[in-house]
Amino acid sequence: MRTVRIDRFGDPDVLTIAEAPAPRPFEGEVLVRVVASAINPVDDKTRQGAIGEGTPPLPMTLGWELAGIVVDSPTSGLPVGERVFGMSHQLGTGRGTWADLVAMPVGSLAAAPSRISLVEAATLPLPGLTALQTLDWLDIRAGERLLVAGAAGAVGGLAVQLARARGARVDALVSRPAQVEVAKELGAEWATTERATLPVAAYDAVFDTFGAFVTEAVADEGRYASIATQAGPVPDLSHRAVRTTVNQVREDGARLAELAKIVDAGQVKVRVDSEYSLQDVQEAHEHFLRGQLTGKIALILSASRP
Repeated sequence: MRTVRIDRFGDPDVLTIAEAPAPRPFEGEVLVRVVASAINPVDDKTRQGAIGEGTPPLPMTLGWELAGIVVDSPTSGLPVGERVFGMSHQLGTGRGTWADLVAMPVGSLAAAPSRISLVEAATLPLPGLTALQTLDWLDIRAGERLLVAGAAGAVGGLAVQLARARGARVDALVSRPAQVEVAKELGAEWATTERATLPVAAYDAVFDTFGAFVTEAVADEGRYASIATQAGPVPDLSHRAVRTTVNQVREDGARLAELAKIVDAGQVKVRVDSEYSLQDVQEAHEHFLRGQLTGKIALILSASRP
């Protein structure tokens, strides 16, 4: 079985393809033949050694996302042959997904969306769960106004679409002029690159993906959620009765099942920037580092793509 591992931190050349024994699923797990995965910012930071004390011991297999086929299922719920997608909290479990076979908890998987390929599905679990779980905390409801900061990114772009699916009105803050139209195509009513142009105290909630801390935009008694853990806590807004949090993603098969239904209903556009085979993983990371992406970078592990 092939697996992408690192035994030291550094540039993309530390990524190596190694042979490893095939895992055996325990009670409550299924064995998945991985068709595809994807690169996320956390993978890049882990490879560089930028995570710090939260990093699993070396050597380690990288990767948080997967989509594939169940090939062994000791427990009920997901039968052999099922197309699935899921997220492994690699930093918390040490269970990387850049491998031909991965034993995953049943509760961390869901049946993959039927209207998209498994390669496309592999790009959704981490940003999709981050967006859904944060929108849940923000308690976004139909008719409310939401500002998404970083709306052209993987998480932000999904947050815009998922909030629109809930009936919210969504505006966007993006980093480059070219992203203004991208945010609008994803469903934002209005988008800007200039935080100074944001209306003051106008939004019921703010979803901050990169630590913009545009706290002046949230209304009194509103909600402000950041996912930028590296930027630190949201400034205290208790004097305005604004609830705040820094949300961290969790494995969550139930929410993935919800995401699959939304995708199959045509309410989410999946954005794939490029595809790389597993043997080109170093080149894929170099592409990631160059930035200017128009979607996720997919890693293909299987020539067969059901």
